[in-house]
Amino acid sequence: MNKVILMGRLTRDPEVRYSAGENALAIARYTLAVDRRFRRDGEASADFISCVVFGRGAEFAEKYFHQGIRIVVSGRIQTGSYTNREGQKVYTTEVVVEEQEFAESKAASDNYVASHPQQSVAPSAPSMPSPSAASADGFMNIPDGIDEELPFN
Repeated sequence: MNKVILMGRLTRDPEVRYSAGENALAIARYTLAVDRRFRRDGEASADFISCVVFGRGAEFAEKYFHQGIRIVVSGRIQTGSYTNREGQKVYTTEVVVEEQEFAESKAASDNYVASHPQQSVAPSAPSMPSPSAASADGFMNIPDGIDEELPFN
């Protein structure tokens, strides 16, 4: 089975092109900065994963995705190769996106982008919104001890 699920931040705005022909197909490419949960000293804190999405998904990415937002994608890994202008064989690996969605609210995304101008979009540790910020996003704060009242424990 070839299935991958990633959550990360866009390193730049999606690059969208349209295929030639009568029924032009949108093709969007973007790179996700995916934080590594564990790392050794001197090791990179994120992986940068190339993604490609076709059709309506590409049009959605073009309209709503921008540098710095956190998204979740699922799809499959695809490898390939080509020969560049210098005659060298170049190998590629990318995720062909089947599903994509926002992983945080617009307000949280805007706050992140505003607080990280011109920086790498891969934070060294996952950032958690403060309780007051979470309330501003429309999520309610759940009081301690509520789990005794829930019918499904």
